[in-house]
Amino acid sequence: MMHRTAAKTLVVLATALTATGAVLAQTTPAADPAPPATSPLTANISLTTNYKFRGQDQDTIGHNGLYKTRGVKPAVQGGFDYAFGESGFYVGNWNSSVNWLSGNSIEMDIYGGYKMKVGVFDLDFGVLTYVYPGNHLGNTTELYGAATYSDDALGAFTAKYSHTVSKDYFGFAGAANGSGLKGRNSGYLNLSYAKEVIPHLTLKAAVGYTHLSSDIRNNTGYKSYVDYNVGASWDFGGGLSLAGAVVGANKKGAYLAVVNPGFGPIGAQTQSINKAQFIATLTKTF
Repeated sequence: MMHRTAAKTLVVLATALTATGAVLAQTTPAADPAPPATSPLTANISLTTNYKFRGQDQDTIGHNGLYKTRGVKPAVQGGFDYAFGESGFYVGNWNSSVNWLSGNSIEMDIYGGYKMKVGVFDLDFGVLTYVYPGNHLGNTTELYGAATYSDDALGAFTAKYSHTVSKDYFGFAGAANGSGLKGRNSGYLNLSYAKEVIPHLTLKAAVGYTHLSSDIRNNTGYKSYVDYNVGASWDFGGGLSLAGAVVGANKKGAYLAVVNPGFGPIGAQTQSINKAQFIATLTKTF
C-alpha cells in the first residue's frame, strides 16, 4: 500500500511531465509541408494588337475584300499543354483568330513532342499541324527540333528548326490549292535570345529564316525571307504579363497585298504583309 505522501509526489511529478511534454509539442517545429503537386495541365489566353506569323500579317482581308492597312488588328489567342508526368512527352493545342483565307476565321495548332536534358542543353522534338477550319488551303504539317542553353548571367539562347513534311504549305503550294506545287521540304530556322535585366523585365530578340521549297520559289513570285522580332516583356506576377515588340520581315516586294484596286489612270496600290509593326500582347497563364 502506497503512503499518502508518496502518492502526492507522483501526482506532482506526472503533472510536471505532462506540462513539459505540452511545451515541447508547442515549441518543436512541425515538418515542412509537402510542396504542392505541379499540375500536368497548363493553359494560356492572350489579347494582341496584331498577329504576325514569321513576320507576316495574319489578319489581312477587310470588309471590302482588300488588305487592311491599319496597324492595330486585334486577335484573341489561347491554348493548353499537357505533360505526361516526368516522362518528357507532351501534347498541346494553340489557337488564334485570323483572317487571310476566305471562309476561315481561326487557326488551330495541334502538336505533340518530347523534351529532354542533355548536358547543358534542353532539347525539344515534335510534330505540329496547322489547321484552318472552313478553308483547308492553309493546312500544313511540320516536324521541329529545338535546343536551349540557359545561364543566369548570360540569358537564354534557343535555336529551333521546323521542316515541312506535308505537300500543302500555308496556301502557297499543295494539292488543296490546285497548283500541283509541292511545299514539302520548306524549312524555318529561328534563333532567339531572352535575358531578365531587372526583376520582372525581360528583353527578347529573335531572327528567323524561311526557306521556301524550290517548287514555290521557281514557279511563283514568292521569295525566301528573313523575319525579326525585338522587344521586351514585363511580368506582373500571378501568371500575367505584358509584351511589346517590333515585328516584321524583309523581301517586302515579294509579299504585296492590294490596298486599292485603282481607278482610271491611277493604278492599284499595294502594301506588304511583311511591313514592320509594333505589337503589344497581354497574356495570362494558368
